[in-house]
Amino acid sequence: MDKLRQLRLAKDAMDRDWADPALDLDAVAAHAGYSRYHFLRAFKEAYGETPGQYLTRRRIERAEDLLRTANLSVTEICHLVGFSSLGTFSTRFKAWTGLTPSEYRTKHVGRGTALIPGCYVMHWAGGVRRNSGEAD
Repeated sequence: MDKLRQLRLAKDAMDRDWADPALDLDAVAAHAGYSRYHFLRAFKEAYGETPGQYLTRRRIERAEDLLRTANLSVTEICHLVGFSSLGTFSTRFKAWTGLTPSEYRTKHVGRGTALIPGCYVMHWAGGVRRNSGEAD
């Protein structure tokens, strides 16, 4: 396999499993057949950001969508998009968007369709993940 194809396999894994809090650098590097440090350098060279930055961006983009469209608490959204810490989620969300998750929701809610009931979102997503790995 060529280098770019191997990196694409790992990027596809992140695109597919972005909400899994267990997705880490070792797991993604394994998809590409690289050691973690070689993968980190190769991914950044190919895509202009580290795998962690890419995964965080994907999770924040999905959180933005849920904050605009779903009737869920910020904590529920935090866990649905793969963050295990509300503080980390809020800090990274604000760094990416310039707003806290609550400020973002206040600014953007009601600009589109009615909010999706949280129970539907939770059912579709399989429930909020807990640290033990169990779903509701």
